Formats: sequence, structure tokens, C-alpha cells
Amino acid sequence: MSKNVGISRRSVLKAIPAAAFALAASDGIFAQQHATAATAPFPQPALRTSRSAPGAPRAVLEQTLDVRLTDAFVPGYGTVTTRTYNGAIPGPTLRVRGGDTLRLTQINGLPPNQAHSGEHNRPHNENSFNLHTHGMHVSPSGDADNILREFAPRTADEVDAGAPEPQYVTAIDIPADHPAGTYWYHPHLHGATAEQIAGGMTGVIIVEGDVDEVPEIKAAADVVVCINELKVEDGRIPDFTADGSLTGVPSTFTVNGEVNPTITLRQGEVQRWRLVAATAFTVLPLHIFGGGPELMFHQIAQDGVTFPAPVLDQVVSLAMGNRADVLVQGGEPGTYELLADGVSEPLMTIEVVGPPVEPPMNLPRSLPPGKPFLDESDIANPGADREVVFHVDVAVLGQPFPNAYRVLGTHPTPAANPGGDATRDPAYGLFDPGYVNHTLALDTVERWTIRTDETMPAFNHPFHLHTNHVLVTHRNGQRLDPPVWHDTIGLAGGEPGDSVTFLVKYEDFTGRTVAHCHQLQHEDLGMMQLIDYVEA
Repeated sequence: MSKNVGISRRSVLKAIPAAAFALAASDGIFAQQHATAATAPFPQPALRTSRSAPGAPRAVLEQTLDVRLTDAFVPGYGTVTTRTYNGAIPGPTLRVRGGDTLRLTQINGLPPNQAHSGEHNRPHNENSFNLHTHGMHVSPSGDADNILREFAPRTADEVDAGAPEPQYVTAIDIPADHPAGTYWYHPHLHGATAEQIAGGMTGVIIVEGDVDEVPEIKAAADVVVCINELKVEDGRIPDFTADGSLTGVPSTFTVNGEVNPTITLRQGEVQRWRLVAATAFTVLPLHIFGGGPELMFHQIAQDGVTFPAPVLDQVVSLAMGNRADVLVQGGEPGTYELLADGVSEPLMTIEVVGPPVEPPMNLPRSLPPGKPFLDESDIANPGADREVVFHVDVAVLGQPFPNAYRVLGTHPTPAANPGGDATRDPAYGLFDPGYVNHTLALDTVERWTIRTDETMPAFNHPFHLHTNHVLVTHRNGQRLDPPVWHDTIGLAGGEPGDSVTFLVKYEDFTGRTVAHCHQLQHEDLGMMQLIDYVEA
């Protein structure tokens, strides 16, 4: 059961600063207004929350996600024909707690797939999907976070026969001790992921917990800032039919489905922004500029895991798939912009207006640690580190996809032609759904080194391991103090390209899943490996 309602009146009041609200008595709709002119309220995705049923052992969030082609209106851009969850970009925010069950019924109302007779590392089954709860520590098997399932649409014959649209269920039991934080969901069917996320088929998951009870955080507005990167051409998402079909289209960035929306903030007020890079192609180094002295980020979590204490910084860099929870405090009155290096337009506008908050709201000095650190002394086999190398062989395969996006290092997918030219091999280092690259035993701690051999800094291959967070201990050979938990790690090119070392413990769940590059065009074209979590 669930509260299938939009954001409550209380949530709106908390999420949007009170400095400039006017209640329209005739219809109960809130609107922000500046001193001289009204402006639209800061958008928030529809909110769904879990709820307990009498006698049930777990609270349940039960939600239908209806997926079909939608003429979605994007304020600041126009109408976009795209695949959506429930007709919106992004889909509803799902708010749960550790110990809850997430039960999602997904309706595939998309048209039949086009015929595909090519190999699996090419775009295909564009109207099939599945569901990945990105960053969550939940089962990768069965009807849970299983990205090896396929939720297919009706066939052409079934459409002609009037067959009902198929429905698929994802049921996830969230561990009681799951870290509280910000996560997101998106489709993850190999061959269709990039095109679907380029159309905004994403949504946010919030796991509530101890960090939300910190008094200074509890007092702050809790605001979802979901950044989508749309690839729109002639009012629609292009078909992924060639290497440049998506990357060759300029990106349109939205926040909660709008281009450059405006949020208001009072001087001295603290807001909690849940920054979500629900993107497929572009790294976002975020900073706030303008108005007066730069507003700073007080980062309290990375990829859903709370820091031991807030970290003050001017820039928070989000690779594709990253999340960061930050506290922002209003400074001098004026107009500011949330900018990303390399993106020409602001992502959103911040107006510091209205009477100051007296006394100014406080910022926390310490936080409940979201996850205990691992220790290198726990490594099961110090002489058997794993290595992952992201490597691209350019123009070695046939058109229209000439580049080979490979994962090398330890346990690469074997070559189709051993002893031949590996740079032109059609299988070497490319995803093979029948080949397990890494068998990982539960309750084992291992050390991995991940690097890219790209030479151009603009190229980034974010590494994402499903099911278990990883503790980054070194970046480019430099030890981090303290180390930082991630589920997705950006790796920029250079001479040399970036490298990271992390520790990881495989916990709780067995089953097959993947590790891959989260530049999702690269993943669809083969930059992925199969993982098998097994009992020790």
C-alpha cells in the first residue's frame, strides 16, 4: 500500500522557502512571489511514500510506473516526444525507510520493438526495459534489482489481436540497516539504456534514516534537484542508429523537468539539496556563482552514504550517475546560478530574497556515519588485486559503430580470435552475457584498481559496480584522508588518465549482475562486465 498522492502541503512548505508564498484561496495552490512579480514555484517530482498495513511485517511502497511515449511539456524548452514514467520527467520520487518493501508494477505501453538480427553489443530492443535501483544495497536476483530481466512490449501480432499491455513487477526488500540517503532508478536493459535515459526515463529514491534526524538537517528544506540530460532533435529523442546519433545532439539539461527553474532562499536560511546526476553523457562539476560572494556547498553525503562530518567546498563534481547531498545557506541578497563547467547555460537560478532568517539557521558540525570504513588489513588475498582498464580502440569495427569500447585488466572477456589483432577483435574486452568476468565471494574484502587510458581529459568513463558500495582510498596514487564511499567513480582522461584504488566487501546478496562504464552509450556498445556474487 502507498500514499499515491502528490507532494503534501507540509512538504511544499518545507521544500520551498516561505519568504514569498501566497496561498490562492480559490484552489489551494501555492505560488512563490518576489516583491514585485510572481514566479512559478520550484518544481518537485511527484512524491510517493511507504506505508504500513495492519498486521504486515514491513511497510510497503506500492506504485505503478506506466511507461509509454509521451508528449511531455518541458518548461523553458517545449514539447518533447519521449518515453516517460507516468508521463513526467523525471518520474515520481519514491521515499522509503530501511526495512520497507518497494513493489513496483511497470506497464509497458511502448510500441513493438524493431527487428534486430545483429549482435548484442549494438543498440536493440529500444522499447524493452527493466529497472535498476542505482546505488542501493539490495538483491540483484529474481524480481528485485535484476538488470538481466527484460520487460518487453507487445509484439505487432499481439497489438493487432488486442492483447493487453504487459505488466512486470519489481519487488525489493530493503535491508533494515540500509544507509539513509539519495539514490535513483532507471532502466538498464543492455542495448536500450542510453536512448531511454537520454529521454528522461529516470526517478529519485530517498531512503530515510538517522541523518534526517540531525536537528540542523531536520530543520532545513528537503529539496530534490534531479538533473536530466535530454538529447532532443526535432522534438523527439533520436533513434540510436549510429555512433553519433545521441552524442552528436546538443544536450538539454533540466532540473526536475524544467530548463533553468528558479528556487528562492532567504539570507541565513539552510536548504538541503539532493543533487542527482540522472545523466548518461556529461560530467557536471557544479558550483554556484553570482549575486554576491559565492555560495558554498556543505556536502553531507556522496552516493547515498553520509559523511562523518560536513565538507565545505566551492565545487561538487558529479559524474554520470553520482549523487551528492549538500546544505546551502543563503548569503547576500541577489541572483545566483547553479553552473556546471562545460555547460553553457545555468542549470537553475537561485534568488536570495526576502527578510533574513533571524537568527541564521545552524549547520551541523558532525553527522552519524553512514557506513563504517573498511581496513586494508581485512583484504582476503593481498597479492590478488583486481584491475579494470577502460580502453577504446577507435575506428576498428565496421560502420555505423566503428569504435570498440573495451574493459581490460584482469579477467577481460576472451578474444574471438586468440593470437590475432586484439585491437580489431570483435569480442575481446566487450560484454558477453554468457561469460562471467568476476566471481566474488560473499564476506570477502578485496582491493581493485580502476583506470582509464584515455588521453583527452574531456573523455570520462565512470565506473559503476552494482549491489555493493566501494570505499575509494586513493586517487591518482594519492591517499584520501578520510576515504570516501562511492557507487560510481568518474575517471577523466589525461596523460596519464585518472586511476582510483578502492576496497570493497561483498555482502548479503548472491546473484549475477554487472560492473560497467556509466557513460551509457559506451555501456550499450560493450563496456561492461558480468559479475557473479557467490557464497563463500
